[in-house]
Amino acid sequence: MDFYLGETFILTFGVPEVSDVIAMADHSSDAGDSSNDGDISSVMGFSGFGKKARTFDLEAMFEQTRRTAIERSQRALEERQKQEIEESSVSRPVSHTEKPSTSMSRKQEADSSSSSDSDSDVIGPPLPPQKEEDEDDDEDVVGPPLPPGYKRSTADSDDDDDDDDDDDDDNPVKKIPDTHEITLQHGTKTVSALALDPSGARLVTGSFDYDVKFWDFAGMDGALHAFRSLQPCECHQIRALQYSVTGDVILVVAGNSQAKVLDRDGFQVLECVKGDQYIVDMANTKGHTAMLNDGCWHPKIKEEFLTCSNDGTVRTWDLTSEKKHKSVFKPRSLQGKKVTPTCCTYSRDGKLIAAGCQDGTIQIWDRNLSVHTKFHCRQAHAPGSDTSCLAFSYDGVTLASRGGDDTLKTWDIRSFRKPLNVVSGLTSFFPMTDCCFSPDDKLLVTGTSVRKDEGNGKLLFFERQSLQKVYEIEVADTSVVRCLWHPKLNQIMVGTGNGLAKVYYDPVKSQRGAMLCVVKSKRKEKHAETLTQDYIITPHALPMFREARQRSTRKQLEKDRLDPLKSHKPEPPVSGPGRGGRVAAHGGTLSSFIVKNIALDKTDDSNPREAILRHAKEAAENPYWVAPAYKKTQPEPLFAEEEDEEEEGDKDQPEWKKRKI
Repeated sequence: MDFYLGETFILTFGVPEVSDVIAMADHSSDAGDSSNDGDISSVMGFSGFGKKARTFDLEAMFEQTRRTAIERSQRALEERQKQEIEESSVSRPVSHTEKPSTSMSRKQEADSSSSSDSDSDVIGPPLPPQKEEDEDDDEDVVGPPLPPGYKRSTADSDDDDDDDDDDDDDNPVKKIPDTHEITLQHGTKTVSALALDPSGARLVTGSFDYDVKFWDFAGMDGALHAFRSLQPCECHQIRALQYSVTGDVILVVAGNSQAKVLDRDGFQVLECVKGDQYIVDMANTKGHTAMLNDGCWHPKIKEEFLTCSNDGTVRTWDLTSEKKHKSVFKPRSLQGKKVTPTCCTYSRDGKLIAAGCQDGTIQIWDRNLSVHTKFHCRQAHAPGSDTSCLAFSYDGVTLASRGGDDTLKTWDIRSFRKPLNVVSGLTSFFPMTDCCFSPDDKLLVTGTSVRKDEGNGKLLFFERQSLQKVYEIEVADTSVVRCLWHPKLNQIMVGTGNGLAKVYYDPVKSQRGAMLCVVKSKRKEKHAETLTQDYIITPHALPMFREARQRSTRKQLEKDRLDPLKSHKPEPPVSGPGRGGRVAAHGGTLSSFIVKNIALDKTDDSNPREAILRHAKEAAENPYWVAPAYKKTQPEPLFAEEEDEEEEGDKDQPEWKKRKI
């Protein structure tokens, strides 16, 4: 290490001794020069440790920036005026208005030079360039300066925007998409099932008229027609529909005992096996033996689904094994008797299976333990009423139940003895009236039923924590049976009792879905164009000046229809023995063709030998098929001649002994 003390250099290696440090301190104190202290501190590396960070006056900086901008603009103006004067070659004295600015600029330069000298000792990086603002705005600025290119808004507007955002976040009613709606005409009977795929591209509706219809939002136009309609379970009402977690297959639960799985185009993938109804213990049968009530897919496993039936069992199935169920859950009453489950569902994590039963109980099992229930509430709803729906919240803590006793209840599965809140007076006439949670988990939605000409069915929105009604939508003058709030589209689908499926959406809050088809115009049918312009008939004009008679498009289309080439008329069936490699349509098979044209041919010669020898001369003169191959080795053919004696002998025999040819 090197130490510089006055005029003397001390060269040391390694760590300095204590005596050396004391000698250097004595020498520096004797010298008494303050500059030596600065040199030592700079050499040792702690010259700036004793200084404090500089504090900046923002108002003064903005004022200085504003003045600098004014001076620069004045300088640019002066230079431009000087250039104009030089070009015009006219001398002009400097005006008095320019002198203060010039003196001000000089003064400012002096101030800036002095400030630069004073800032030379500042510790830290230089300040970034600030945006130039007006003097009035600078006086009201609160807080740190903004980076270049940004403009500060007033404090009042910021506060208002923040308040609006907070209100939107705190009030879930403003997130309900109900400003627009479209109506899908499924049929004339109750829409008893609704399903949307996870992406929200396709909607499936099922009804009491046995039909299942597929609706493609991206492919529909303004006419809103379904692209496919089928009856997967023949004459059984559709009870439930649901897409799998991947959206590639659909579970169809109807009024029969066998659930079906269809692909996205409606073709059957799986049909559950039917159990033996003569076996007493339903756990020993391979499938359900009575009418199905409900079903759903596992939220995590794409091959597993759940069904419940009037045979008193809840069964899980595997898509890869169609010969037998996967597991059986048997709900029991307090006396241990069989109870009919009316609805079933999985929890959000797929670990629990819940079933609502006909005696008013709600029973929940662990998915892997099918013997005893994990949670059990004996008096959840009125005994004898069909619990129509069970729905878990997105956080998996709250369970909502829609009972046949016209109530809606919420439960905490951690303390399953008593309901958290109850809403009564919600009329329900259908065993599949359901409820669902909003995507933000703050609202609970359900529908009400009405009798004919006694009011309108409503879609009611309740606050989740207190079950207070916060909003309602009058859907139609019929019952509201099904409701579905898709979290990705943020659209609400409703199935009604008169065969309509309604979709509620908001162009601002919703995405895709119904918004894709409402913007498309209806496809117009192709109508025949008629003649609209006047036509002047000149019968005595010369042919070269005569105007061709104009015909309507309809007549031209009829004429083109008669043309087999323009109308692409299919080739008619072959009549006769056939031609061009085609067999005549006499039954459509080769055997029928042979029977028609060979075996039953009445024009056959009486002597087959003569019929064959008829072609012998031509075959000998023009050999084409067999003769050239055996030309060198084939002997001369010799044919036997007919004998007259045999013919005479045949004539002497009776008619019934003659040889038949």
